[in-house]
Amino acid sequence: MAIDGLDKAFWSGKRVLLTGHSGFKGAWASLWLSAMGAEVTGFSLAPETDPNLFELADIQTVVRSHFGDLRDADAVRQVVSEARPEIVLHMAAQPLVRRSYADPVGTFDANVMGTVHLLDALRHQEELQSVLVVTTDKVYENAEQGISFKEEDPLGGHDPYAASKAAAEIVTSSYARSFFEERGVRVATARGGNVIGGGDFSEDRLVPDIWRALKAGKPLMLRNPAAARPWQHVLDCLCGYFTYARGLTDQVPLPAALNFGPPHDAPPLTVAELANAVQSALGAKGRWEPANDPGPREMMTLEIDSRKARAVLGWRDQLAGAPCVSWLAEWYRALNSGEDMRGRTLAQIAAYENLYRGGGA
Repeated sequence: MAIDGLDKAFWSGKRVLLTGHSGFKGAWASLWLSAMGAEVTGFSLAPETDPNLFELADIQTVVRSHFGDLRDADAVRQVVSEARPEIVLHMAAQPLVRRSYADPVGTFDANVMGTVHLLDALRHQEELQSVLVVTTDKVYENAEQGISFKEEDPLGGHDPYAASKAAAEIVTSSYARSFFEERGVRVATARGGNVIGGGDFSEDRLVPDIWRALKAGKPLMLRNPAAARPWQHVLDCLCGYFTYARGLTDQVPLPAALNFGPPHDAPPLTVAELANAVQSALGAKGRWEPANDPGPREMMTLEIDSRKARAVLGWRDQLAGAPCVSWLAEWYRALNSGEDMRGRTLAQIAAYENLYRGGGA
């Protein structure tokens, strides 16, 4: 039986602590959880980009927003104490592979010790019911042999970002078994694929790079055009997280880690293929060039197997394939036209919920 992760009756009044609420996925999650009636407290660094979805969608009006650093244990303890969370979605991180090469110490500090600081503060919260720590599809030891990684495959990581998130998985497992299991608090990790959608303006990410190149009237520079990734729309990914969090909260017997990605039988698109599709959807065909300097090493192939999440949660994606590109292009076209982007973002959330309930797009 499927778990209803978008049940407003479940989320209404729930005290949710969401780390990373000022980021791309975090801003979508903030708006969506608030629309379902949750009382959301957000903790993250201030937005780094201009523009950013946090400001475009006026997220600060729907969450109790706290700007701070996960590396500051006192700040983390204070926000946890104030939020008194029932459910925690830990999405804050240093999420960029290339930045992790430039600042490995800061990356490990944020992604490993930041997770330690959060879990350590949470173990003293009496009303806590569940914790979902979001890591990444890159936590697996990747020998680039075309394997679609399953949850039981070995963890590892060539670059500092991947290794730091694999380490965060071990930290989470340790805290879960040492401090939370005996209290009946469910703790798990979610390994999401490469998430795309409207509202992403991060550096060194494909869709924002496409949008910036079009705005500047310049060709798009692709570092690794042949690299393949498990692309998925942000709403599909967040629906998976919400469904997992609900199952944990309701004490449904579930694995301690789940993958969330595109359908298993869908071949992963390369960077070039996705770039062509997005550019076409935005009205600019084939305007990209290979970068002269691709930068430090990034994995050329990555696939994750999300069949377990589909089986145990009843989760399913609504926007796999062409709809994913169509929805993200619609969002950026609306931005370019000067629309109210909070309204546009909420409209896409409502349309997604309609698909989820079996209605049309």
